[in-house]
Amino acid sequence: MSAGVRSGADRLHTMKHPLLTGRRIGLVTNPTGITADFRTTVEVCASLRDSQLTALYACEHGLYGQRQAGVLFEDETDPELGIPVYSLYGKHKRPTAEMLQNVDTVLFDIQDLGIRFYTYLSTLLYTLEACAEHGKSLLVLDRPNPLGGSIAEGGMLKPGYESMVGAWQMPIRSGMTLGELALMVNDVKGLRCDIDVIRLEGWDRRMEFTDTGLPWMVPSPNIPTIDSARVYGGTCFFEGTNLSEGRGTTRPFEWIGAPWLHGAELAKRMNASGLPGVHVHPVYATPAFSKHQGQLCSGVRLFVTDQEQFQPVNTGLRLLHEVISLHPDSFEWLTPPKEGSRYFIDLLTGGTDVRMTLADSEGLRSITRNWQEEAEAWKTQRKPYLLY
Repeated sequence: MSAGVRSGADRLHTMKHPLLTGRRIGLVTNPTGITADFRTTVEVCASLRDSQLTALYACEHGLYGQRQAGVLFEDETDPELGIPVYSLYGKHKRPTAEMLQNVDTVLFDIQDLGIRFYTYLSTLLYTLEACAEHGKSLLVLDRPNPLGGSIAEGGMLKPGYESMVGAWQMPIRSGMTLGELALMVNDVKGLRCDIDVIRLEGWDRRMEFTDTGLPWMVPSPNIPTIDSARVYGGTCFFEGTNLSEGRGTTRPFEWIGAPWLHGAELAKRMNASGLPGVHVHPVYATPAFSKHQGQLCSGVRLFVTDQEQFQPVNTGLRLLHEVISLHPDSFEWLTPPKEGSRYFIDLLTGGTDVRMTLADSEGLRSITRNWQEEAEAWKTQRKPYLLY
């Protein structure tokens, strides 16, 4: 159904705003920066009469979504506008003083997934800190949380485990929009950034993205559909393992597998666990790139049968536990790339508990219980910052 939701970008060209009028503006965006009538936010900003677009900023995957996960890149020049495109996913992960010198206000317009380890959130928080440090204003063009804004899920990131896949102490599934989170971080961290949010119109916290009527632009190469976004908060854990998380298949993050995996038995165990809103089905696939490239892999695909009941984080935990139990001799955590660095699974999950205790059934129960308590506490903490 179409709810007639308007994003911050949809409202931008009709607004008079003190952070825009007479100001030089920079824009952090990617292909998801698009209006309901399919104009890019770059185009909208370039056409603003009372502002001058002087810089663009590109995060992971690039300004046009042209790069795969983890591919670093350098600064460029936009061929049409002739203005710099500064890389926030290369030598620098946050805007520097030089990148901000010809800008008064930074606009941020990217579709997030509402998941802590999706790097666009980290880019927003780093940009917020940079604007506060260098005396620049920040204007967030808000977009819907595609999973809705009611449910929070997963444990809090522990201090010391901050990274690009977890920039702040929050649960895995926030249940907040990027605008709300930016306001919360600015206040809780005492950054005192001059910040505002161009709010959504017509959005209800119970809405999934498919309820909004807005066009779905692929937010990153391996989140092609809302189906992949729904499960990402749990199956992304497999990025920290020697199983494929589905990159290089037609169902990234909806499918996980490995050449040695017993998919049929894994599906049987998962379906017997009674997890709500999901069916797990054995499916073979051969990844065209990334882990197990060119190898036939046995695996399972997740079918979300009830969007409201489905718990992606808890489902991902259970799936990981069952794989470890079924294949203790074949399963491995990806080891840190260099001595002294963190295990990637620790960065994704926000601590060592999953890696150290999930193999044990009591460990699974303990993590699930603790994470549920932390998510409930988060829902109380976030209340003063909810805009909708």
